[in-house]
Amino acid sequence: MDLSTLIGIVLGFVIIVVSITMDDIKAINNFINMPSLFIVVGGTIMAIVASYPFSILKNIPSHMRILFQGKRFHNMSCIETLVEFAMEARKNGLLALEQKAEELKEPFFKYAIMMIVDSHDPQDVRTLLNDELDYMTTRHETEIGIYEKGTVLAPAFGMTGTLIGLINMLMGLNLADGASDSLGASMSVALITTFYGCLLANLFFAPIAKKLTIRNDEEYLYKQLIIEGVLSIQAGDNPKFLKEKLYCYLKERLNENLKEEGDGGGKKKKGKGKKE
Repeated sequence: MDLSTLIGIVLGFVIIVVSITMDDIKAINNFINMPSLFIVVGGTIMAIVASYPFSILKNIPSHMRILFQGKRFHNMSCIETLVEFAMEARKNGLLALEQKAEELKEPFFKYAIMMIVDSHDPQDVRTLLNDELDYMTTRHETEIGIYEKGTVLAPAFGMTGTLIGLINMLMGLNLADGASDSLGASMSVALITTFYGCLLANLFFAPIAKKLTIRNDEEYLYKQLIIEGVLSIQAGDNPKFLKEKLYCYLKERLNENLKEEGDGGGKKKKGKGKKE
């Protein structure tokens, strides 16, 4: 179980609350305003609902499960399994892998093994598996976009709430009746929505989007290893050579991912794992 996202979000809010109340515990009352909260949270959620079909929104509970379940795809274990399959194929032929494939829990892995057992052309195997990988990436990026959209919408609705507060404040301003005495208090209430928007975007939506992106990258790399390993098994590569090849491939991809993050963390292009 991976609780880092939950711990980070909860402790982030705790640190902010402690900072606010450090000098005066009653100061927290200055940051509680239900109309502002409804504008920011309600507006952001409804804008997201309006932006995505229910066929995508219904997967949000599964996103929460992915956040907390920890790393699902273990590259070293995958390599060891592929080496084991390579040894079996060299000893008893590709057909011997059919029974082993039935024991696999990962559908993509099983599908890949069954393709070479059925003697599909290697180029067709690569194309079909990469198409599956591209579809997965597109689906994941669409779902991650829900939270990336939230990082944009929350501050926008925070500003909307601020404008509403300023308009109401100015419309009710009457210097003759001494309304200027409440100008500072009214201004602070107007700015609370911006505060809520920044918190929601940077301490809730952004961490979730980043964690889901990491999980997508892990699955993407895992399935790239499967594609390269399965094709090597089909080609009859020596198991020891296959192991070294996959280790080198893994290091290369990890270095590329680190470089991408250092260059700004751009999204992967579809078909990155394809070779002509």
